[in-house]
Amino acid sequence: MSAAAKSTDKKSLTPLELEIMQVLWSRGPSTAAEVVPELKGELAYNTVGTMMQVLLRKGKVKRVAEGRAYRYRATVTHERAAGSAISDLIKRMFGGSAEAMLLAMVDAGHVQADDLQRARKALAAAEKSDGEGAAKEARG
Repeated sequence: MSAAAKSTDKKSLTPLELEIMQVLWSRGPSTAAEVVPELKGELAYNTVGTMMQVLLRKGKVKRVAEGRAYRYRATVTHERAAGSAISDLIKRMFGGSAEAMLLAMVDAGHVQADDLQRARKALAAAEKSDGEGAAKEARG
């Protein structure tokens, strides 16, 4: 595996890692035992614990000892993780072109006229400010 691939692997979240992160974002700091029942499918406690340790190594969570267990908390926000995933998708699927991704979304029916209007407002707000939170403000 190349250095670039390893770098991408460290940043990106697998589907199971993302599902665990979504639990941490919604519940807040949690132990593996608290995460297990929140996940889709039947996963063993050991599997979830192992995945949480992987997230720790990736720097996506931190943990504190709590008795014989660890309580994990997300160190990245949902917004930041989404931004990284979108950037990765644009690079891998669309050759780095956000325009190509947007046009593919329009062609596939994933973007409607009202979505584009909100995007225009977000872009205008981003141009006026430093860009932080403009899309969130445009969503309302």
